[in-house]
Amino acid sequence: MRNATQLGKVAVLMGGDSAEREVSLMSGGGVLNALRQEGVEAYSFDPADRDLADLKRERFDRVFIALHGRHGEDGTVQGALELLGIPYTGSGVMASAIAMDKVMTKRLWLAEGLATPRYVALVPGEQTRERVMRVPDELGFPLIVKPPHEGSSIGVTKVVRYSEMADAVALASRMDPVVLCEEFIDGDEVTCPVVGEGASSRALPVIRIVAPDGAYDYQHKYFSDDTHYLVPSGLPAAEETEIQKMVVQAYRSLGCRGWGRADLMIRASDRKPFLLEMNTSPGMTSHSLVPMSARAAGMSYSALCVHLLERAALDSARIGEARV
Repeated sequence: MRNATQLGKVAVLMGGDSAEREVSLMSGGGVLNALRQEGVEAYSFDPADRDLADLKRERFDRVFIALHGRHGEDGTVQGALELLGIPYTGSGVMASAIAMDKVMTKRLWLAEGLATPRYVALVPGEQTRERVMRVPDELGFPLIVKPPHEGSSIGVTKVVRYSEMADAVALASRMDPVVLCEEFIDGDEVTCPVVGEGASSRALPVIRIVAPDGAYDYQHKYFSDDTHYLVPSGLPAAEETEIQKMVVQAYRSLGCRGWGRADLMIRASDRKPFLLEMNTSPGMTSHSLVPMSARAAGMSYSALCVHLLERAALDSARIGEARV
């Protein structure tokens, strides 16, 4: 690691105005404390309360993005930082925007030959009762209904009968104009972080998630001690290696850099893994999975934070370097 003084004045972006604000404040608080413990001159910065232009006025040298969800993980704040010329952690504008949109992510993964559950995207105008009731005929029961631009399982419903479809779609549509209906994959739920960029990207250990009644929802993700995280995962070595290879390919196909975390399901009937989503600004709370996986690989929480901060970058600088 570099000397902390070489990292300059650092802003930890946390909070924001998305539905995941509460989680972001927990993530940001953890990152801020860890960086300060490593001797980094770090300050909290909440974009919901302050103008991003203050980052330039106050001469911040780089930014650690601990925002989750809209206006933090979707390319918007990344674009603002590009204009301000302040390097930031994680993926750039395009990769962040694509990964935040689960429908676009699935289209790209399918084009790359990567397995992801079958789906139906209901755009505005297609959310009539007649169309909604035909979705289970295409995907079968059970199925998952969710807003494709939210994270942390917000607005997600597992539907097991026709009578539940209308309410599930209505809930998701209150958070997103498009509603994603997805085939339910019955089996093991796993997650796998990735760090690095391009050919140097590498997967960290896979974590197997065992939640009460299989309900890995918002409460069980962040506030419950009843969810069990298994790392080592207990999966056969060949299966874990296959998942890690798949996740790195998924990460690279989206153009991600810095870090990310893919969520997957392993179908019980044939042990085939299916990609669900890519998180480009994963949680860093006490219950979060990237620090857990990194620790299993021998990297402490604070070392992980500094490692990510050291690799803060600008898309524009990388494009400029490529043209030289």
